[in-house]
Amino acid sequence: MRRLALSDEILLSVQQPARYIGGEVNSVVKDPSQVDIRFCMCFPDAYEIGMSHLGIQILYDMFNRREDVWCERVYSPWPDLDVLMREKGIPLFALESQDPIRAFDFLGITLQYEMCYTNILQILELSGIPLHADERTAGDPIVIGGGPCAYNPEPIAPFFDLFYIGEGEVVYFELLDRYKEIKKRGGSRQEFLEAAAGIPGIYVPSFYEISYQADGTIEAMTPIHSHAPSRVARQLVMDMDAAFYPEKPVVPFLRATQDRMVLEIMRGCIRGCRFCQAGMLYRPVRERSPEELKRLARAMLANTGHEEISLSSLSSSDYRELADIVNFLIHEFGKTGVNVSLPSLRIDAFSLDVMSKVQDVKKSSLTFAPEAGSQRLRNVINKGLTEEDILRGSAQAFEGGWNRVKLYFMLGLPTETKEDIEGIAELSEKVAEVYYDTVPKEQRHGRVQVTASTSFFVPKPFTPFQWARMCSKDEFISRAGMVNRKMKEMLNRKSLRYNWHEADLTVLEGVLARGDRRVAPVIEAAYRAGARFDSWSEHFHNELWMDAFSSCGVEPDFYTARERSLDERLPWDFIDIGVTKEFLQREWKRALEEIVTPNCRAGCSGCGARAFGGGVCYENQD
Repeated sequence: MRRLALSDEILLSVQQPARYIGGEVNSVVKDPSQVDIRFCMCFPDAYEIGMSHLGIQILYDMFNRREDVWCERVYSPWPDLDVLMREKGIPLFALESQDPIRAFDFLGITLQYEMCYTNILQILELSGIPLHADERTAGDPIVIGGGPCAYNPEPIAPFFDLFYIGEGEVVYFELLDRYKEIKKRGGSRQEFLEAAAGIPGIYVPSFYEISYQADGTIEAMTPIHSHAPSRVARQLVMDMDAAFYPEKPVVPFLRATQDRMVLEIMRGCIRGCRFCQAGMLYRPVRERSPEELKRLARAMLANTGHEEISLSSLSSSDYRELADIVNFLIHEFGKTGVNVSLPSLRIDAFSLDVMSKVQDVKKSSLTFAPEAGSQRLRNVINKGLTEEDILRGSAQAFEGGWNRVKLYFMLGLPTETKEDIEGIAELSEKVAEVYYDTVPKEQRHGRVQVTASTSFFVPKPFTPFQWARMCSKDEFISRAGMVNRKMKEMLNRKSLRYNWHEADLTVLEGVLARGDRRVAPVIEAAYRAGARFDSWSEHFHNELWMDAFSSCGVEPDFYTARERSLDERLPWDFIDIGVTKEFLQREWKRALEEIVTPNCRAGCSGCGARAFGGGVCYENQD
């Protein structure tokens, strides 16, 4: 019988003890003496957040299909358990076996959000693994990072042995095979790193040297090892039907953030919004066939008992067979009480018809993401959405019985003016007016509620806006104040609500997203001072970070407040994502000229993704 790493006394003294006991439905338990490689997959946040992440479920299932590999999971201990583990000298452990993480061959950490970086150091320290890769020995796991933040790994490069750049289904098995072979013949850690560096998509930070110019910008990133390529190429799956997908996903004990079965219908997005990192990183669009989705839906529901299916993609409305798969799910499973959720829809007549079938209209709200308050600024960001589209969609929604609408915007976008900012309030007012113009008084279910929420813009790597400057904290707050004041001037102000994001958190995110290796000591200093769970507002303490920047002699404004020149060497330029830098530069210039670029199905813009040989780039070819 499996012995838990934590005593009953400890489990009864912490919040949500089910986070730490494992044993969930569909979790995998193997005999450690019968496997060659033990891999622990880590999501550096709370259990209920990590259990909602599809990527870990895919890799967990994929690895465990191999008889010679046992993949387990670990999540960040909540602060109450963190304190007890340090006091009592309890090493961090994996859920399935309850064995210490340090006993594993690999610790794979998914990098979904920059504000989890201090939690990475928490995981390492509680595991007894040296924080710095150059201090690790043969007795330590190989620490590997992957996910969207791995596309600029430099701020956390000293803490990782390897990074996997791209989608994990492609070369992970080659990496594990190489490790198994070297381990079997008693090879060294260094020998494995050298072998790994020769695999496409694998980046070994210790094999590169960075030099800087007098103004602080990067002069060069030079490979200092013969096995290290000058550029690391992103890996991606082209045949989605042949890709691994979990038919028996692990079902959490606790209610996860997204407690439902997830059906990934496609990867990528055709839209080309210039602020959107995912839209560039996951090009080209690749779809799963309806037949494969139907097969997966049947298997996953039978194996999980979930009561909701969520169709996952960056833009579900752009999946060509959406009507087919949605109608199938409603017909096949609706009578058994299984709900269908459809995030990432563009609000049009079809989408509203579908949502009216799968949602309780009276209890739900509809979400639009105009992103900008004026048409001019929507053209700058290439949103591909007009005010007419928004108001027509709102009218159709109100006619369908909805009376609550959420509108998502960004503040601080390039070229933003006072008119663009106040346009957020004005557009919200127009949506409210549509309700009163559309729905007869006797058919209204009370007052319409329009909630506008603004996040603050961060220019992310590998987007056309990667050269843009960010607003300061004070600028962000000032702009939010302008929206708030304008909202109160509106005729329908009692129907309008306004929320905005934390400005200091956004500025820090910008530094971590766009930083280089000189930011790593700041992350470590903030962690040493007590920074943990920075993405949770109740745990975020900006003063810890400001003190860390000061003590390390790093100026945050260098990474956020200046516009970069197009010829500046960026910290992430050594990564080849397939989308060319020339295309991104062209899109940056088009943004400044307020020129809209058509979506991928309306016309190819020559972004470079065609070189992958499939997906949307080849849809209309015989």
